[in-house]
Amino acid sequence: MTSTTSKPPTTAPPSPTEPSRQFPLALRRLLHAREAGVFAALVLLFLLGTVLSPTFAQSDNLLSVGQQIAQIGIMAVGATFVILNGEIDLSVGSTYALSAISTGMLISDGWNWPTAMLVGLAVGALAGLFNGLAVVVLGVPSFIVTLGTLSVFRGVALLISDGAPISLSSSLPGVAEFNLLGQGRLFGLVPMQFVFFAVVAAIGVVLLARSRFGFNTYAVGGNQEAARLVGVDVKRVKLTAFVLSGFTAGLAGVLGLSFLSYVQGVTGQGLELTVISAVIIGGAALFGGSGTMWGTVIGVAFIGLLQNILNIKGISSFWQTVVTGLVIVAAVAADTWQRKRKSRA
Repeated sequence: MTSTTSKPPTTAPPSPTEPSRQFPLALRRLLHAREAGVFAALVLLFLLGTVLSPTFAQSDNLLSVGQQIAQIGIMAVGATFVILNGEIDLSVGSTYALSAISTGMLISDGWNWPTAMLVGLAVGALAGLFNGLAVVVLGVPSFIVTLGTLSVFRGVALLISDGAPISLSSSLPGVAEFNLLGQGRLFGLVPMQFVFFAVVAAIGVVLLARSRFGFNTYAVGGNQEAARLVGVDVKRVKLTAFVLSGFTAGLAGVLGLSFLSYVQGVTGQGLELTVISAVIIGGAALFGGSGTMWGTVIGVAFIGLLQNILNIKGISSFWQTVVTGLVIVAAVAADTWQRKRKSRA
């Protein structure tokens, strides 16, 4: 009978420092994510607001911020898909106005508000479809296309309304119910506009991170020719992104109308810059292929808190524009520096 001897373990026991190296995977991803820096800046901004004003961190003020950022946030979700494709949509502010004007006119003419709302959403989606077709079929750069439709859609909104404002009287049938979309509060606490933003953002997160469309979006934005060679329908991906951008702009416009019960042809001017700013501040690369929907949400929250702090301190709206512009430049500069650093590594 032969005796067997146990062999010593071939693997050394973990060192005392081993646990410190084994961070949870999710935490390590968070710490190395592009938006981690923006999230840290958001936390610092929140702490700064708490120090500067005793009312800043109160629930009423934070819920007010949530309501204020909702429309921008909804539009930013759609714009994220366009920017990740390496394109741009400068017409979202005009689409916002056109959808709101269309919905308001139909309600004023006696249409029931759900149908009028659907028409407004369809107008937004069609505006995005028009942009997308001009880009993918005609081959015109998206910057030029949407710079043109920024004026075209605004002009159409002014034409169909004769340049006159539209005000929804509470005496009209269904207006009170329609206004709840923008003015109501879930459980009497959470603004309904913020609820819409949360739902749209959640859908955006799933689409971008869990669907083939999201995978194809990153592929097209990263290297369009390589994506085409592996079988990705580049035109369809870009077209879908523009439709989503138009649809979310239309939804924001309808909610804006329900909140104010008022709209005119010049409504929404300048919104496109704020929307694009939120996406870029959130870590999305301006030339596509990199970014996350969570980053966009963080970028929207950052802009909202920054504007809220400036308002609380009584800073002029002119200076607010200056500060926002400087933040955008800083975000793009940081992205450029990071890209150069990676290319040298």
